[in-house]
Amino acid sequence: MKKPLLSIKNLTKVYGQGTKALNGVSIDFYPGEFIVVIGPSGAGKSTFIRCINRLVNPTSGEIVFDDVHLESLNARILRRERAKIGMIFQHYNLVGRTNVIKNVLHGQLSNTPIYKSLFGLYKEEDKQEAVTLLKKVGLEEQMYKRADALSGGQMQRVGICRAILQRPKLLLADEPIASLDPLSANTVMQQLRDISEERQLTCVVNLHQVDFARKFATRIVGIKDGRIVFDGPPSKLTDTIVSNIYKGKEHQMTLKQADERLPSPVKEAVAIMHHKEENEKNKEYSTIGK
Repeated sequence: MKKPLLSIKNLTKVYGQGTKALNGVSIDFYPGEFIVVIGPSGAGKSTFIRCINRLVNPTSGEIVFDDVHLESLNARILRRERAKIGMIFQHYNLVGRTNVIKNVLHGQLSNTPIYKSLFGLYKEEDKQEAVTLLKKVGLEEQMYKRADALSGGQMQRVGICRAILQRPKLLLADEPIASLDPLSANTVMQQLRDISEERQLTCVVNLHQVDFARKFATRIVGIKDGRIVFDGPPSKLTDTIVSNIYKGKEHQMTLKQADERLPSPVKEAVAIMHHKEENEKNKEYSTIGK
């Protein structure tokens, strides 16, 4: 039997005045899996994925990645272990005024002396790999454009290339297609799946879109009220199980389906609203441990 790359035991996260975002989550992830985590807003998906690399510090439990207990590491050793874990964010986290290829090369910042990175003195092999990755995702013609001149789907593909250039063993993606139109979302998910499969990466992706989970995942995990309520292949995720996961939050599924039919100005307004919500979440996360 395969050995897990990531083993999580009794993971709990409590915020503020006793708000329990995660309630004793235990699960193993294996090399080469493409896992999609689904569940309603507030279920604990983002907290779960951010606890894995300790962007959020868990209240209790174990996170064993590549035989190392991440939950007990000090800041210096944690930085070293984080270099093995790539992260793709909902709102890209690119440097807008910097060109595309430099943004991709930022994936090697943890392995590049500061003075070299300031002057763009990256290794030739890193530059070649950055070019190869950008060609793979269809962005060779945008290589020297400013990142903020790209569309949302293009920016997310740059984010994928940056994370892959880090040469991680584990790839995490927190709502990577939440702000994208259906066509761009499909392209991003297809390329994320293809690159992960090609490099035999373990990839864990948070999604709201159940249809994309069924299409791209090798394994789906359903989270509700901070607990795992489903864990299995897409073929086992029945409509009844989906309804149970979203029970009491059915409006989220209805809104998501309706969003695909919204005119562009309304979509933009919805995306801005989502962006504000994400910023508020990030503010809360940034106070952890202070």
